[in-house]
Amino acid sequence: MKFYPEGKNQELSKQFESVDELKAAMIQGKVLESKVLLCDREHNLHVDLGAVRGIIPRVEGAVGIDDGTVRDIALISKVNKSVCFTVLGFQRDIYDNNLAILSRRAVQLRCLNEYLSKLIVGDVIDARVTHLEKFGAFIDIGAGINALIPIDMLSVSRITHPNERLTEGQNIKVVLRKKEPDKMTFSLKELLGSWEENADNFSPGETVTGVVRSIEDYGVFVELAPNLAGLAEPQDNLFIGQQVAVYVKSVIPSKMKIKLVVVETFNEIAKPAPLKYYIDEGHISRWQYSPKESQKQIYTDFEEE
Repeated sequence: MKFYPEGKNQELSKQFESVDELKAAMIQGKVLESKVLLCDREHNLHVDLGAVRGIIPRVEGAVGIDDGTVRDIALISKVNKSVCFTVLGFQRDIYDNNLAILSRRAVQLRCLNEYLSKLIVGDVIDARVTHLEKFGAFIDIGAGINALIPIDMLSVSRITHPNERLTEGQNIKVVLRKKEPDKMTFSLKELLGSWEENADNFSPGETVTGVVRSIEDYGVFVELAPNLAGLAEPQDNLFIGQQVAVYVKSVIPSKMKIKLVVVETFNEIAKPAPLKYYIDEGHISRWQYSPKESQKQIYTDFEEE
């Protein structure tokens, strides 16, 4: 069974018209989703199921809450966000109203045992960006289970912060780069095309937009795509992250070089561009970034990871 990041599969979100309908979902062991309305003082999560209110007790809120390996901030931060769960049973509240008892932890355990444990290095899966830090992007890889994409695995073109490439809440594709007993590490750059695949989108004589990524004494590196940058001649009054228009002078596959000239600058910071995937499913055994004729060979061999 395949498990998706929370909030991605809208078919799991449903308002129930009766308790009997919800009981049927419990008997079938269905995975459901709903937005968290409240995290109470005991850190129980409350959701609206339509016919009844549901509650996810604190210890059922996530794998690791019971033994302290996961902190309660993981529950507090879920308010107004979708979470997955199964129905454990029903009880009456102090006002004699029916209350559904739910478990997010049970879904996460199923996700770990039935889906994530079966992944191998090189597998491409769906993910959702949950949080961005300077060192990388945290992603939901299924049922609210988190993993990391280190910043150097977000793209070939170097960035100073993941928010230059991604936004929180964004649905993305990722490839499993490293699998350890207690964690998984993922990568994005191998899905965003080789040097040739990206360079084929640009021709000498064209003027295109780019983003300043590095300013050196000998020139300015301008990103044309997440996995492609060219070198422009030095120019004053540029800043990192700035949008520019550049003229493409030449494209040299044997040296993996694109020579550019900055023709216009814009006084605004570039926003993350939509990602273009060259691989978006299946499994990768080996990914070759550099052209075959290039003196420098750059590749990822997933079978050696």
